[in-house]
Amino acid sequence: MQRIKSLLIWCTLAVLVLAWLPLLAVVRLFERDKSRYRTGYLFRRLGAAMSKVNPFWKVTIQGAEDIDDREPYVMVSNHQSNADIPVISNLPWEMKWIAKRELFQIPIVGWMMYLAGDISVDRGTSKAKISTFRKSIFYLRNRVSVIFFPEGTRSRDGRVNRFSNGAFELAIREQIPVLPMVIDGTEGCLPKNSWVFKSNVHAQLKVLEPIPTTGLTSEDVEDLANVTREKIIQELMDIRQCTRSEADGMSPQKY
Repeated sequence: MQRIKSLLIWCTLAVLVLAWLPLLAVVRLFERDKSRYRTGYLFRRLGAAMSKVNPFWKVTIQGAEDIDDREPYVMVSNHQSNADIPVISNLPWEMKWIAKRELFQIPIVGWMMYLAGDISVDRGTSKAKISTFRKSIFYLRNRVSVIFFPEGTRSRDGRVNRFSNGAFELAIREQIPVLPMVIDGTEGCLPKNSWVFKSNVHAQLKVLEPIPTTGLTSEDVEDLANVTREKIIQELMDIRQCTRSEADGMSPQKY
């Protein structure tokens, strides 16, 4: 029965994606905002719709009420699975995603990422950081947020791994607040090497208080990264009601 339900969900997702592409193309054609705000916003609604049509998923969001997405942020979140993206897309905002170049090469989905103005990163080049910063700065200066997964890749055990400094360098350089977000419950929702959805998934997303960067300099980058990571870990501990070793990937686990 789980296989049949999963197959029906995949069919529904395929229909959604195929229907969204021409709609997105039309909106992009008439988009006059150079930041592609409306096109990007419509693309995020696809992610939200994908999470809503899955009866195995329940998504709970807290803390998004007082955020104005036209006051830009450098958004950062922990990363548990590919399901994080449609879950975060339930936020009522537009934000440009930083994604590896290979995702833009996927038919249909990659085309929509391009239309929406998401930021492609070629990790194999020495100028990847410069290109990412240049594109991110363009959006921030045009009042659109950008979002990073500073762990760089998905956590293998649901704990928060070490943060890279890129997002925090960008925030300080542009004097833009960092907006931390905590996601939990998406780990294992689609088991590795399986197309069958896990049942009874409760994905929780909490938006934390913005962290100002006014007056900070390049010497404060590592401290800002550590403060942000600590806030995310503490919130994850509260959500799970767990010990630090169960939430912090840099803390040894106790068995």
